[in-house]
Amino acid sequence: MSTMDLFDGRESSREPEKPPVLRVAEVNRAVRSRLESTFGDVWVEGELSDVTRAASGHVYFTLNDENEPAQLKGVMFRGDARRAKARLERGAVVRMRGQLTLYEARGNFQMIARVALPAGAGDLHKEFERIRRKLDKEGLFSDELKRPLPRFPRVIGVVTSAAGAAMHDVVRVAAGRCPVRIVVADCRVQGKEAPRSILRALEAIQRLPGLDAVIVTRGGGSQEDLWAFNDEAVARAIAACTVPVISAVGHEVDITIADLVADVRASTPSNAAEILVPDRGALEHRLADFERRISRALDAQISGDRLRLERLSRDLGDPRRHLGQGRANLEGLEGRAARVVSSRLAKDRQRLGELSLAVRRHDPRARLARNRTRHGELDSRLRSVLGPQILAGRERIRHGDERLHHAMETRLASEKAALGRAVAGLEAMSPLSVLSRGYAIALHAETGEAITRADQAQVGDALDVVLHEGRLTARVEAVGGPSTEETTPDRSKNGSENGSQDGPKA
Repeated sequence: MSTMDLFDGRESSREPEKPPVLRVAEVNRAVRSRLESTFGDVWVEGELSDVTRAASGHVYFTLNDENEPAQLKGVMFRGDARRAKARLERGAVVRMRGQLTLYEARGNFQMIARVALPAGAGDLHKEFERIRRKLDKEGLFSDELKRPLPRFPRVIGVVTSAAGAAMHDVVRVAAGRCPVRIVVADCRVQGKEAPRSILRALEAIQRLPGLDAVIVTRGGGSQEDLWAFNDEAVARAIAACTVPVISAVGHEVDITIADLVADVRASTPSNAAEILVPDRGALEHRLADFERRISRALDAQISGDRLRLERLSRDLGDPRRHLGQGRANLEGLEGRAARVVSSRLAKDRQRLGELSLAVRRHDPRARLARNRTRHGELDSRLRSVLGPQILAGRERIRHGDERLHHAMETRLASEKAALGRAVAGLEAMSPLSVLSRGYAIALHAETGEAITRADQAQVGDALDVVLHEGRLTARVEAVGGPSTEETTPDRSKNGSENGSQDGPKA
């Protein structure tokens, strides 16, 4: 018979049989199977009592209903008890998640709890997730915003409670590593006033001259104890800090918003000091290693240079031998040069003698004397032959010159007369001659164009009036129609004398 048949509620059409007789183990096993399959994952809230911690680390307790008289026995094994967020002590109201089961050996109904949170922690978890999603959407958790920590910090600010164990852990660990200056900004790390106190401490620590980094820390506790570090304003202040920030809040299993937004998260306050402050021993060991490596590199370099120097010395040999060979070569070259120079000098002397003889044969002074004698002979012959012809030519030139002079004077007088007539005609046609008779020229003051028609000017235009002597500036007051009268030139006075006429009046 199956153990589940005990709870099978199906009716049978057959005649009822005698009820089976079960052993106690079978009953307990059937009850346990049904409990674990039906209530394998449940949340139960109640007040703790009869809390007992066994030597093995397991915690045994009783959950009591706060409204009705009901109890539930339970156990939380050692690993889960270490990770519990709630205080497992008498009188604490907790919310536990686990499995309902039956301890078959004793028939005890109990709960095996895996998670323990303070009552109301579910609401805190929802609020935590809301803030986390909001800041994550804004990019405050982005790896691109994470700043590297300084390699060798000198001034470190610690935002925590001055009376807490976290501050002492940071100071103790840092003192054993490298000498640094630690400045503590005291603040509350738990309670309603904690977020505002943390904000003031962060603001104050950033005014510290030479600040290299900040550690925001506190010891472990429940989710309610750590809630100040989940505050949105605190998270934004950490992200806006002017120097890199390490968050070391709670234990390694505790995660807060401050951990997510900080540049570096440390599991504990001591771990934060280990991350930020370099270890003197490790630095000294590293420096010693660098020194050894540099020494080996220098030794190798010197050995290589020594080998190259030895090879070069062998290739160079004794410099005195090379010097003797060079001296012998130089002496040989000097002898060859002396022979070549002597031979060249002898040839040049012979050539110079030949050129001297040639120069003497072609001396220009002897040739010039011969030419002078020849020239005197030719001049005497030329004078005797050409003398009469030259006299006749000179006479013809004199008569021609006289005739040319007379002709030029006649032509010059004729040209002067023609020039006088032309000048008289030009003077008759000149505008200046016209102006001397009382006429004037009107010029537009802006364009400089001559005004020949009335429609070329408008009322108010400025005019320059050119007279025979001087100029006038006038302004147009009225514009009349075109004139139909023409001035007929008086040819009776000047036409017959200078062959010109006056132009019409302007």
